[in-house]
Amino acid sequence: MQEVGGSIPPGSTKFSLKIGTKWLAPLALAAFFGLGSKLYRHVIDSLICLFTLRVSTTFCIMTTEASLDPVKKVLIAGGGIGGLTAALACLHHGHEVVVLEQAAELSQVGAGIQIPPNAMKVLQALKLDAEIIQRGFSPLALEARMGTTGLRLFQIDVGAAIADTGCWGAPYVQIHRADYVDVLATALAARAPEALVTNASVNSFTQNGKGVSVILNDGRRFDGDVLIGADGIHSVVRRQLFGADHAVFTGNSAWRATVPIEKLGDYAPPPTACVWMGRGRHCVTYRLRGSQLVNFVGVVEHNNWPNDFHVASLQDEAWSRQGSKQEMQADFAGWHKTITHLIEQVETPHQWALFDRQPMKNWVQGRVALLGDAAHPMLPFMAQGAAMAVEDGWSLAAALASVTPNTVTVMQDGDDVRVALARYQRHRLKRAHRAQAASRDNAQTFHQRSLWGQVKTYAPMWLGGKVAPNAVRARLDWLYEYDVTRFQHN
Repeated sequence: MQEVGGSIPPGSTKFSLKIGTKWLAPLALAAFFGLGSKLYRHVIDSLICLFTLRVSTTFCIMTTEASLDPVKKVLIAGGGIGGLTAALACLHHGHEVVVLEQAAELSQVGAGIQIPPNAMKVLQALKLDAEIIQRGFSPLALEARMGTTGLRLFQIDVGAAIADTGCWGAPYVQIHRADYVDVLATALAARAPEALVTNASVNSFTQNGKGVSVILNDGRRFDGDVLIGADGIHSVVRRQLFGADHAVFTGNSAWRATVPIEKLGDYAPPPTACVWMGRGRHCVTYRLRGSQLVNFVGVVEHNNWPNDFHVASLQDEAWSRQGSKQEMQADFAGWHKTITHLIEQVETPHQWALFDRQPMKNWVQGRVALLGDAAHPMLPFMAQGAAMAVEDGWSLAAALASVTPNTVTVMQDGDDVRVALARYQRHRLKRAHRAQAASRDNAQTFHQRSLWGQVKTYAPMWLGGKVAPNAVRARLDWLYEYDVTRFQHN
């Protein structure tokens, strides 16, 4: 028997009606010649319409009874920004979630992170935007400057970001990563108190047509309908699905630090998201925690790799490795006083190497899918790594909600999950790849070494910022105007 019609909403029951074709002609004749009541003829007309579809058909009658569409149990490996957002999005769409986080607690790690408008639209849908804005900082503008002189190349006003909608339809916010994770984790604890499982390092998983099982390093087992690998750049889930990835050192290492703004005096960076560009290096400055802190990220090229054994020691890509303040100062010697004074006030700089990976053509296998850095790790030159993970989380949850056993004809057990994950990948793959490519391209834009390279790259920026600022802003529209919460999976 084949199924006709759409999905059954919650609070409805599915009934089947079968009537043999031998009764269709007599009933039709009776209706035609007026044999029976007006209501009777109306029912007959409806039956004739039904039988034009199939000789034997099922159809849906909406009632207030319990739904036959089962809630999906979603297992999420990883309790970072992508994993927590995916969990909240799944709850929003009516699913049950279990988040398996390897750490003993979600401690304060990292430094600043930018939440661009495309990610803020997801947080708005999850009713978390007000707290994010309150705990972060809303910049007045996005701007680019020359690293040594401080010459402003362009400025994009986003001052309206303090309001509910900025120039791209949502605010632009800068926040400490620990505060970001805390907002997400607190919301998850309030909405699903038992969802987060700590000390839960994923060892392996198995799957079949009925579900997926995750085995932890300590032997514990968790069963569900779907597994989401949100376990980062060194994803255990990805490795089991597709084997070890091939990371290539970009020749760049990155510095990060935060400094209390009170220490910077007149040399505090502007209240913007500002990229400072120079020969073979660049840095980004912005404010955090209501302008109490300044965040610094600096990226430097290393010409003598692989002979530089110091850089070779950074290959683990760990953000927690402490670096040398003297080396940090040397990397930005001669730069604008705003930058050199900031570095002078740094107490504990951290340094790590930047590796690149080829875009993956497939993120999904059966009932298992990847998101965020596990699926599309990208260089930090577009401030989109976490933002893409946030978009992924919403898209995946919406895809799972868009397909049920009642919406696909002649569906076998488990087909709804596979169809949903295929929809998720189809929706996200192209956009994530574009963001990866844009991030890679910005490394060249920011690090022009020759005088001619700087002139041909930065002079048009400066001119465009003066005579056509809206055109400069429009180059980011594809990224920031996008609203994943409005996408309809089909």
